[in-house]
Amino acid sequence: MVVPDLLARQFFDMPARHKELSVIASMDDDPAKPNQRLLDLVVDVLPQACKTRLPIFEGRMSAEPRWFDTWPGEHYRLLAAMVKTLHATTVIEIGTFTGMGTVAILQGLRPDGQVVTFDLVPWNDFEHTWLQDEDFAKTEGGRVTQMLADVSAPGGIEPYRALFEAADFMFIDGPKDGTTESRILANLATLTLRRDPIVFFDDIRVMNMVGVWRRVSRPKFDITSLGHWSGSGLIDWNGI
Repeated sequence: MVVPDLLARQFFDMPARHKELSVIASMDDDPAKPNQRLLDLVVDVLPQACKTRLPIFEGRMSAEPRWFDTWPGEHYRLLAAMVKTLHATTVIEIGTFTGMGTVAILQGLRPDGQVVTFDLVPWNDFEHTWLQDEDFAKTEGGRVTQMLADVSAPGGIEPYRALFEAADFMFIDGPKDGTTESRILANLATLTLRRDPIVFFDDIRVMNMVGVWRRVSRPKFDITSLGHWSGSGLIDWNGI
């Protein structure tokens, strides 16, 4: 067993721009495994992600670092490729923040598709937002709608039942506080997700998320090496 002082020294001595604590855990006793649908999806998505470029970001005025140019290591090209490969028409995002994920999804979205993004804070309250008025459904040609709601709260998802039940793809990028994502999963389980959505979870390797991801008992696949360095996971919600 590594003594705490040695572990701390190894952590702080490791050269990296950003570090997080995590856990290495056996997979043979994980409650869920990838199914054939997820394995086939990853095989199809990988060539798409390799070729994907994100010109949709050009001309946008955010001063945030251009993480979408990094792949593997960041998940933005993977998100765009995933949405394109699935031919998704209704995409739900939980956690708008600066909108980098929202815009990447737009790159891969069908012309007749829509993104509904949930947050507790309006998109234009973030100083470094990548979003712009033209992205939103209230404007001509806009394909994004933001909902200000806590879908992790008891009953918080119920007003949006029809929307979630129509979704082809969901991207969950919440606060990673150890409880919110578990509550979102519990609320999703109260719905009948008729379109067999793929649910993409961000940051599954971060300590607060390790247990959440481990307890997912539906078919799942850890795609971190092709996605976000802090963890990317796929769930086939209705899969067996």
